[in-house]
Amino acid sequence: MSPEILLITGMSGSGKSVALHALEDAGYYCVDNLPPELLSAFLALERPAQPVAIAMDVRSGQSFPLIPQQLQTMRKQGVVLRSLFLDATTDALVRRFSETRRKHPLSHSEAEVEGPERFRSLVQAIELERELLADLRDGADIIDTSLIRPAQLQSYIKDLVAAPHSTLTLVFESFAFKRGVPLDADYVFDVRMLPNPHYVPNLRPLTGRDEPVIDWLREHDEVLKMFEDIEGFLARWLDAMARDHRSYVTVAIGCTGGQHRSVFLVEQLARTFGARWATIKRHREISA
Repeated sequence: MSPEILLITGMSGSGKSVALHALEDAGYYCVDNLPPELLSAFLALERPAQPVAIAMDVRSGQSFPLIPQQLQTMRKQGVVLRSLFLDATTDALVRRFSETRRKHPLSHSEAEVEGPERFRSLVQAIELERELLADLRDGADIIDTSLIRPAQLQSYIKDLVAAPHSTLTLVFESFAFKRGVPLDADYVFDVRMLPNPHYVPNLRPLTGRDEPVIDWLREHDEVLKMFEDIEGFLARWLDAMARDHRSYVTVAIGCTGGQHRSVFLVEQLARTFGARWATIKRHREISA
């Protein structure tokens, strides 16, 4: 049986190097910035029977447009292929490039002009890259790295590759609206109208994974009704999504601080749906 191929792509500065390090730890044979025209030759090489991760993106230059065609050919040949796209907001990417003082790979214009016009601004380069990568983003498993630390990204990657690829995987993610909605969310539920444990002094330092908070939230009918509504929506449509060959569905649940209500609901939903579907839990605002 041929090894699994995991394509790592996404925005420059979104954390692809961190992802490759996590995959190496998980037992993957990793190759960074492989030219698209060498993909077939690389896959024909004799290698240990282990999964393979290949990072490909706009650094490929003029050969970048070959990537979708190469991927389509691989799938027709029966190669087991997964695609992971790392994304981030423009503000986050600008901050990272400013901190590292690295040039964006698209900062130099291909146009035959002289002078300052030959160089794009950082924001222009990022937006151009977003357009160029749009086709690769469609159909890929997406991770928004805008507000997560490298250690969190490594954990996300390891959870993702550990989930079965042959079935639909549900990703439940809690977040704080005050820090923005995750870019990788397929469905977003706003639970800020629910009773908030933040205003109970002895519950404020805890999270939605702690028993006192869990017990307090379960005492409120509005919380139980919200859980039932989200559960009912997903239960109704998951089979249809699986039939549509969706591999991952990310359900993001947000409250004000991302510590109590959203965390509680993510934990409860993951436990409920975990009996049938592969599930992954993420708490963006909680360290561990």
